[in-house]
Amino acid sequence: MEPWKYSSWVFRFFFIILLVFFLSSSSSLSWSSLHPLHINSTAMHRNHTTISDFRLLNRRTLTECPGTSPFLQVNVNSNSSLSDEEYLMVTVSGVLFPSHRDWVAMISPSHSNVENCPFNAVLYAQTGDLSTLPLLCHYPVKAMYMSNDPGYLSCKKKQCKKYSKGKCIVPTCSGTLTFHVINIRTDIEFVYFGGGFETPCVFSRSGPISFANPNQPLYGHISSVDSTGKSMRLTWISGNMEPQQVQYGNGKTLTSEVTTFSQDNMCSTALPSPAKDFGWHDPGYIHSAVMIGLESSSTFSYRYGRDSAGWSERIQFRTPPAGGSDELKFLAFGDMGKAPHDASVEHYIQPGSLSVIEAITDEVDSNKVDSIFHIGDISYATGFLVEWDFFLQQISHVASRVSYMTAIGNHERDYIESGSVYITPDSGGECGVPYETYFPMPTPAKDKPWYSIEQASVHFTVISTEHDWSQNSEQYEWMKKDMASIDRSKTPWLIFMGHRPMYSSSDGVFNVDENFVEEVEPLLLENKVDLVLFGHVHNYERSCSVYQNECKALPRKDKNGIDTYDHNNYSAPVHVVIGMAGFTLDKFSNYVDSWSLSRISQFGYLRGHATKKELNLEFVNSDTKKVDDSFRIIKTQGSS
Repeated sequence: MEPWKYSSWVFRFFFIILLVFFLSSSSSLSWSSLHPLHINSTAMHRNHTTISDFRLLNRRTLTECPGTSPFLQVNVNSNSSLSDEEYLMVTVSGVLFPSHRDWVAMISPSHSNVENCPFNAVLYAQTGDLSTLPLLCHYPVKAMYMSNDPGYLSCKKKQCKKYSKGKCIVPTCSGTLTFHVINIRTDIEFVYFGGGFETPCVFSRSGPISFANPNQPLYGHISSVDSTGKSMRLTWISGNMEPQQVQYGNGKTLTSEVTTFSQDNMCSTALPSPAKDFGWHDPGYIHSAVMIGLESSSTFSYRYGRDSAGWSERIQFRTPPAGGSDELKFLAFGDMGKAPHDASVEHYIQPGSLSVIEAITDEVDSNKVDSIFHIGDISYATGFLVEWDFFLQQISHVASRVSYMTAIGNHERDYIESGSVYITPDSGGECGVPYETYFPMPTPAKDKPWYSIEQASVHFTVISTEHDWSQNSEQYEWMKKDMASIDRSKTPWLIFMGHRPMYSSSDGVFNVDENFVEEVEPLLLENKVDLVLFGHVHNYERSCSVYQNECKALPRKDKNGIDTYDHNNYSAPVHVVIGMAGFTLDKFSNYVDSWSLSRISQFGYLRGHATKKELNLEFVNSDTKKVDDSFRIIKTQGSS
């Protein structure tokens, strides 16, 4: 059976009717705050940006603020150009009437304003914005209300601008906000607005601020290219297009391959996508080089860059164990994204991501991790390209030191008429291009993001749930061949990974695609898959040994009270949903199927420890750093 024909006109009609119904019933948007001509464009962009006043900011009409104070100034505590990471204090002074609707936005490039938009007018006309052009050509990177300064509204910081007979007759107020800024290469500017996010107007601007070195090589991360543990790919970003170098080991040097992508590479329809239009941000140049001649399970150091652009610090990293060896320690999770390190509002915030990356950093710092697997919904940039920089910066301390392997998710790939199985606009027009550029995995080719890799006693089969998985498809045939070719005496454990789950007891119409289950689940049983890891649903859930919604076996408690699955007498895979690494958590249904054994709606990650006889797994709560669920899978070698 083939996947649903999502491209059919019947489904399109149904999808549009459903979208209109959903929007009409939503109470999270104040329609009265939008110009009537913007309502349609807001509806069509809802799934790109998700609903909130800030996320719809680009669809507002920009006006001039009435009664602007002649004393207004926006000052930044940076006397020179910016370093690669700073906390900037932005002070707005000369305010006559402080309001709870006053706010400051960081924009980049600094010239992104309404005067620069006419060349895009025809694109905006297609969105229904016919009255005036949208607020900004480029979406604000982040924003913060002035009321975050507790003294702003009460005017605790006063200055007198005019005296009469010794008395102040024109007092003004000020407030200061702190913004976390990282090197995104393009210059930035802070704009002071009134009117809130619903009816914004410009009061004043700071003027452009540049980064000291926009070419600085940054955000390096490593990944495995094969199962030997002797070669590792290093990928990093720079504003410089000239090839750079990686210096590693004892005096070895490699030259990078350089690539990038442009707005022309982004997907769109008659209505321009965020990635194609107002969410675009120049990605700079992505450098990559494969370090060879390493030894598995060993520690090396490297640095990357070039003299004319700058060099990274020297970083120590550990290679993973070679396939066929005994012991592997790994972490796995899905749906992380990122969150601001200040009080800002941003396009898309995943509130749990900071506690998860902090806990994972502690594990990597303790040398307890050989590799990491992030199975879909990586940055949640969804067409707002600057978010990739913030995500890469957030994970850089761990991803630069251990193998960081990924799978593609709906928020990286899905878009209308782009070849994805699902035609939801969840990637915001990215269509997998930024993801595959930033995270080059050992895949067969571009836009075929499936692969397998062996580390120690584990064979990992990593698929794309967003590409055709139907019987006789290219990916389906690859899955069959890959799993059938495993030497279980060498790698006794088979872990199957992807993004969308086959089992979930959370509420949600589209959590599980029964067509996907019907097509692919038999392959798992046929090939005696031990463990199945999926994300997409934002919580943690563990099953029995399950097939076709029936428990084929239940785990038994060992002497320590740990659930233990005996795969010496294999019956079916164990499924675990691990989409709890950042995105707002999903609740569970009141009705629970018999196959569901453990359900936890907390932020965290999965910790795995494999030997050739045991596979030990733990769900680690990232807030408490305690183990909230644990289980084992056991078998003697050669029992598969």
